[in-house]
Amino acid sequence: MEKLRAVLVDLNGTLHVGDQVVGDAVAALQRLRASETPVRFVSNTSKESKQALLARVKRLGLDVREEELFTSLTAVRAEVDRRGLRNPLLLLSPSAREDFEARNLPEDQEHDGVVVGLAPDQMHYEALDRAFKALQRGTPLLAAHKGRYLATSDGGIKIGPGAFVSALEYASDTEAIVLGKPSRGFFMQALASFGIPDLALEEVAMIGDDVRDDALAAKEHGLLGVLARTGKYTSGDESKHSSAPDVVVDDFAHFVDLLLEARK
Repeated sequence: MEKLRAVLVDLNGTLHVGDQVVGDAVAALQRLRASETPVRFVSNTSKESKQALLARVKRLGLDVREEELFTSLTAVRAEVDRRGLRNPLLLLSPSAREDFEARNLPEDQEHDGVVVGLAPDQMHYEALDRAFKALQRGTPLLAAHKGRYLATSDGGIKIGPGAFVSALEYASDTEAIVLGKPSRGFFMQALASFGIPDLALEEVAMIGDDVRDDALAAKEHGLLGVLARTGKYTSGDESKHSSAPDVVVDDFAHFVDLLLEARK
């Protein structure tokens, strides 16, 4: 770990869960910044807008800056703009829709795409059937991510949007375009923002609580994949797949301790 020059950090489940800070994450982030280690935050949070997420972590005392934050929703919005979609069906929460202002036209107008995030109130038969009918016309299915489940503030887990994305894929015989983690493009966008021309992939760590979308995805893309035993982590996650995370830590503070100790 002594060769690490930059760090990508997940938010929900790693630094906080809902409105609760995970362990000593606030102080650990301060120590990481004091070491002059460049950091970016890569979040699959898709239930609230980027601004709402920023406001939440700032209330918790976490030093997260807007220019350092990359969310799956902003990646989806960029893809919507790139494709020139005027009226995608947004299966998103009211907060998440704020990242798609002027993109929510009346329901009786034909949709030219489907966007799916974490939106419990939208995951009912009528909404999914509207999405299915739009996809039957050949419109693209854009997913913020395909997370299987996520952490809750009471220490449990609940189903994520991945099951609903998969249901739409199956029904419409369409493959979703996943814009957040674990897509390589999402990671590369965050890495490019460091602005370090000679930064090698193996000199960057990605720490998160999702063994597949954080640690193993990072490892597959050439980064150091670090799994934190917090958030959605369940016992034995590190050994449930054919590959294993490069490093497993108790929490974010433990990771920072290891990183700074390795540099001595």
